[in-house]
Amino acid sequence: MNSRIKNLKNEMKNRDLDAVLIYKPENRRYISGFTGTAGYVLITESKNMFFTDFRYVQQASNQCKGFEILEISRTKPITEYLLDMNIKKLGFEDDYMDFSTYSKFTNELKDINFVPLKGLMLSLRVVKDEEEINTIAKAANIADEAFDHILKFIKPGISEKDIALEIEYFMKKKGASGISFDSIVASGKRSSLPHGVASEKLIEEGDFLTLDFGCIYNGYCSDMTRTIVVGKANDEQKKIYDIVLNAQIKALEAIKPGITGCELDKIARDVITNAGYGDKFGHGLGHGVGLEVHEMPHVNSLGKNPLLPGMVITDEPGIYIPDFGGVRIEDLVVVIEDGYKVLSNSPKELIELSY
Repeated sequence: MNSRIKNLKNEMKNRDLDAVLIYKPENRRYISGFTGTAGYVLITESKNMFFTDFRYVQQASNQCKGFEILEISRTKPITEYLLDMNIKKLGFEDDYMDFSTYSKFTNELKDINFVPLKGLMLSLRVVKDEEEINTIAKAANIADEAFDHILKFIKPGISEKDIALEIEYFMKKKGASGISFDSIVASGKRSSLPHGVASEKLIEEGDFLTLDFGCIYNGYCSDMTRTIVVGKANDEQKKIYDIVLNAQIKALEAIKPGITGCELDKIARDVITNAGYGDKFGHGLGHGVGLEVHEMPHVNSLGKNPLLPGMVITDEPGIYIPDFGGVRIEDLVVVIEDGYKVLSNSPKELIELSY
């Protein structure tokens, strides 16, 4: 039996559920292998079923190994199938299902008790297997290649949007299916914006330039950030950069099984606070990465659970000073039995870009 389905069925038993209904795309793919855009997974004690419409029946038959494929339509919706299955307690994705969908299901299936899963699927996905880690590593490698490529492309007079477009184009040529999120390309004073999505601003000599981007490869995301200086860095830029780099490395070196996300956050935050910039680091240290670019575990003040081998997280402290600029340095990291392994291998020492 697929180990992911086995783990889900164990949780169903623990929660006294007759079945679980899954249709969030990432969860659906995780359990069934289906990469299309429409379908429901239904798992019972004895059956694995995949429901989809005419457009995806053939695709589901090819991708969803070990599943019974059932076609749904306007005249025979999934609720009609569920009515005949003697389900009393059905787990559903309360963190994803919208109210109108929930109302439709509960109105048409009055004899079924809908039980919130309360993040069950996220908790099952949080520890990655070897195949998942290898896929994330490939996505990270594509991003590393993109960073090396873009350093040869950047020069004064080019726009942030052109840089973002070049990064995306390069990653897709290398095998990515898309970008993990809208690329952050923020230069000069705009680099003080933690989420400064690429604008029409032109790169100027002496700018800090923050590049935060990632790609999707076989469904899995990467995420990395590097900050460079276009031209020669001044003393203040070097000072801010060194503080952030020190914080990033201190947190990185502490990653191991058993440490919590909030403990890692504090390690980096203390470095920045002790340097006098605590109020300029306003976000958490990091987050989990997998089928989604932001997922469990928490790597911030909310991260109370110990990290486990197989978890993939980011380590990305920053300092952001309005009307001056900002620095963020981010690695993608997998927790392993004796510590950590960095998946983002681009250089972290301050790059002063000549052109």
